[in-house]
Amino acid sequence: MVALNGLLRPAVAAGSIAASLNTSSLNKRTGSISSGCGTTGALSCSSNAKGTCCFEAPGFWDTSPETGPTDSWTIHGLWPDNCDGSFSEDCDPSRDYTGISSLLTAQGASSTLSFMNQFWLNDPDDGSNEELWEFQTIRATHGTCYSTLQTSCLPEGSPKGAEAVAFFEQVVTLFQTLPTYEWLTNQGIKPSSSTTHTYSALTAALEAEAGVIPALNCDGSDLDEIYWYFHLRGSVIDGEFEPIYDMYVAPAAPEKGDCPSSGIKWLPKN
Repeated sequence: MVALNGLLRPAVAAGSIAASLNTSSLNKRTGSISSGCGTTGALSCSSNAKGTCCFEAPGFWDTSPETGPTDSWTIHGLWPDNCDGSFSEDCDPSRDYTGISSLLTAQGASSTLSFMNQFWLNDPDDGSNEELWEFQTIRATHGTCYSTLQTSCLPEGSPKGAEAVAFFEQVVTLFQTLPTYEWLTNQGIKPSSSTTHTYSALTAALEAEAGVIPALNCDGSDLDEIYWYFHLRGSVIDGEFEPIYDMYVAPAAPEKGDCPSSGIKWLPKN
């Protein structure tokens, strides 16, 4: 199971993204390497088998300070989940890549980098965008914990850091299928400093648009984080990410978000 975490920071070009979560659109990533796995194998969390190169097993909304476009959420990261709500970190210190911008540019992913500079932004109080990309993704934290992104799984002759480039490309691809701001506003829910919502109303609105229920996290009563959960068939590089349609039903159901049941505000970015 993997979770794409978006904060109240991001932005997506509304006209370029479908208004429903179409699983076929999650498979059209055009990366520079191929896993060779196909997408007919076992789904993640479907067994207790050890992870392999072809079987995976292990967004933010900021208003203070504001980050990203005013009409979009931003990316936090894509995290592997242990199928029980927990996750691993710091799995391979040998891949503490730095200079992510240079790495992406050198391997032909400049368009991915451009998107990241708009929609994958760090809180300025916490450091640079590069530091967020390094810490939350391949370097030290979550990205090195994917069984299907081990360097031994890459095609022979792959340049150093190719798995990191594939990871960033896949995160951006997934994020572009999740126009959370657009979905909420389509359902009549808009950022406001005074309007409050119930948890059930917010999740119902997102389910009506996406067909799935994400987890909503709050800073107090202010909505600031949304988790979208997927199972994976094949490799992170080019596998199929299948949305979890009812995250509150076992097996392997993620936890519900920590927002209160009512009185939730979705504050505007000023």
